[in-house]
Amino acid sequence: MSDGAAAALPTVEDVMGVLRGVIDPELGTDIVELGMARDAVVNSDGLVEVTVALTTAGCPLRAQIQREVRSRVGDLPGVEKVKIHWSELTQDQKAAAMAKARFNVAQNAPDTAVAPTTKVVMVASGKGGVGKSSVTVNLAAELARRGMRVGVMDADIWGYSVPRMLGVEGRLAGAEDEKKIVPNRKPVGDGVLEVVSMGFLVDREEAALMWRGLMLNRAVQHFLEDVRWGPMDYLLIDMPPGTGDVQMGIAKMLPQAEMVVVTTPARSAQKVAARVASMGRSNYLRIAGVIENMSAFTTPDGASYEIFGRGGGQELADELGVSLLGQVPIDGSVATAGDEGDPVVLGEAPGSAAAAFRSIADRLLEEVPPVEMASCTARIFEAAEQALAKLDIAAQ
Repeated sequence: MSDGAAAALPTVEDVMGVLRGVIDPELGTDIVELGMARDAVVNSDGLVEVTVALTTAGCPLRAQIQREVRSRVGDLPGVEKVKIHWSELTQDQKAAAMAKARFNVAQNAPDTAVAPTTKVVMVASGKGGVGKSSVTVNLAAELARRGMRVGVMDADIWGYSVPRMLGVEGRLAGAEDEKKIVPNRKPVGDGVLEVVSMGFLVDREEAALMWRGLMLNRAVQHFLEDVRWGPMDYLLIDMPPGTGDVQMGIAKMLPQAEMVVVTTPARSAQKVAARVASMGRSNYLRIAGVIENMSAFTTPDGASYEIFGRGGGQELADELGVSLLGQVPIDGSVATAGDEGDPVVLGEAPGSAAAAFRSIADRLLEEVPPVEMASCTARIFEAAEQALAKLDIAAQ
């Protein structure tokens, strides 16, 4: 490796920083703070070696932790390969990890009401008009159709459009038994959508919100802290375009989130979208993939026209070192279905855009799989309690 490439290598601190985004789904604390991320070595050839100590050698969450570590560390610039060395926490270390988790629960209320078992996906774009909202609502609807509980947070405070596109109406109400906002619900297939948007808080859809950064951040903070989200498989966040206060605020509040970047085939859109990915990585978020929207228009006789150019999605994915999750063609039914509040992916007609969204949902489930709650923690509770009991007896 050249001196220039070596200079671009991440530091050990960078590696540990991204590992803080790997959250134990049951303890709700990152593996660095729990002491599970034991060591990191950055080699000059781009190989990064990470030592992870599991709560138990047979932990069924090992595959999930491995996937998260490889994805987040491998996403750092300059990393060519990630190697994980596995070990197991000692009894004392398990007790310390459990004590740390208990302390966090008792002393540090969680920053958000989003459960650590929820997979958070930020759907982001560098500029407006690339179809980010239509991607968000169609993916959310498809995941719900497959029997999942999916939250949709419309964080595009100025340009909210999710309520209309999902056909969800009504003011947000408070829960009777607690001071929480209850999301508006929409059953879809065997699943359900839970939706929060500024559109549910204004009197008219046409009303303009002339808010500045601090007010926008506070609104998003309310959506994350004061909404009774409950258990969800996924939370899809329709992000505002760009890299401003709201984007950085959400990234800091949800370090376990992953980002999907939406672009069009045009190179100008691709270059702007790259800035969003840069912002995400600067906040230690993993980029789960790229979606190219408005890829081409196909006539009924099969002729294809690349109205907005071609190749931007794949070029962006290659530049970021991530997967191109799919390409959504120009299809008038997407806009029509969105205006009618019935996402095209739920329609019975086998349209090209609907098929593309279903295929992208398949890829998203591969890149950001739902948490499988095969418990490791239950196995270590008894061991940790026994270790703590021994310490108490010795102290007496």
